[in-house]
Amino acid sequence: MHIQGPLAGVRILDLSRILAGPSCTQLLGDLGADVIKIEKPGAGDDTRAWGPPFVEDESGNATGESAYYLCANRNKRSVALDIATQEGADTVRELLAHCDVLVENFKVGGLKKYGLSYDDLKDQFPRLVYCSITGFGQTGPNSDKPGYDLLAQGYGGIMSLTGPADGEPTKVAVGIADVMTGMYAATAILAALRHSEMSGQGQHIDIALVDAQISWLINEGTNYLLSAKLPVRRGNQHPNIVPYQVFETSDGHVIVAVGNDSQYRRFCDLIEAPELGHDERFATNAARLKNRETLIPMIAEKLRLLARNSLIAGMEANGIPGGPINTLRDVFDSDQVAARDMKISMPHPLAGGGVVDLIGNPIKMSKTPVTYRRPPPVCGADTKAVLDEFLNQPADRKHRPVAS
Repeated sequence: MHIQGPLAGVRILDLSRILAGPSCTQLLGDLGADVIKIEKPGAGDDTRAWGPPFVEDESGNATGESAYYLCANRNKRSVALDIATQEGADTVRELLAHCDVLVENFKVGGLKKYGLSYDDLKDQFPRLVYCSITGFGQTGPNSDKPGYDLLAQGYGGIMSLTGPADGEPTKVAVGIADVMTGMYAATAILAALRHSEMSGQGQHIDIALVDAQISWLINEGTNYLLSAKLPVRRGNQHPNIVPYQVFETSDGHVIVAVGNDSQYRRFCDLIEAPELGHDERFATNAARLKNRETLIPMIAEKLRLLARNSLIAGMEANGIPGGPINTLRDVFDSDQVAARDMKISMPHPLAGGGVVDLIGNPIKMSKTPVTYRRPPPVCGADTKAVLDEFLNQPADRKHRPVAS
């Protein structure tokens, strides 16, 4: 198959499963890389069974391919190999002769017993970019602990910031620690590939869920480092901007995201409370932060009398940031999603209608756009084709040891 995209010609051996690794390799696959996904025969990626919902056949019967699995595994070929056997591990090494990148998310040291650790492979494949994704990283006192998104969100601090002020600490509803780890991993892989191309040297990438989660504490993390004051949960309120939160209207909820003082004054005029715009207690953002507990109930009282759509239209007309809180039906039925190709359909051999709907890639490139070439594969669907293509063939990657 002729592959288009900025990563055309890059080949990735994917030993990862669940979400962080697969989301990383799916992103690279969308950009044109050839991704070979290694799965345990008869079982495959754990997430295949994480349903319902599952893909349904013509009779409406569940096929065993979950929506969770589908979300992070397009543009890959599935090869069923048992790497716990000598034959399986040897086959992985044979395939590596044709690959540029290996991605894995086993426990620290988990691949050593199969002879597939970075130290086992680096001399035989000196250009190999080897990316390890774990919960706490390859070093540190917690390196032996398992890595799960919920644990990373808890340990890394984001749950202490998320949720209602008078409620329990709350995780983000999707596996955001996994997804962001996958993004950091993809970025690191691209940088390491650039280095490999220039120097002929591969390297080991060590990415941890907890490290990644701590890194995207961003402003709240830096607020703490600068002030030494622990932030508190504020629900939908912003720690540094007021008003920047969700409010109740007469027929629903609305987001108000006032970003500066002139927007604030226009907002006060719009809700027919100009006095709040000129009150020196609220005239600047710093003053509004100081007097948040006084101001917010006043605004809330005004907005409960207004209709949601009318308020949103008024904010748009006056250059005041704000908007609706959409359900997923609203999202995927929107003309914006259609215009941006954020919902796509791909053929699937087990689906009753012959296709499955998936979320599109947000990257838009003018010269080398992402492509959707392969649907998420059935476990082992490409085993014979891939092994016939590469095994017992001369290596097409310059991974032979460099002469000293």
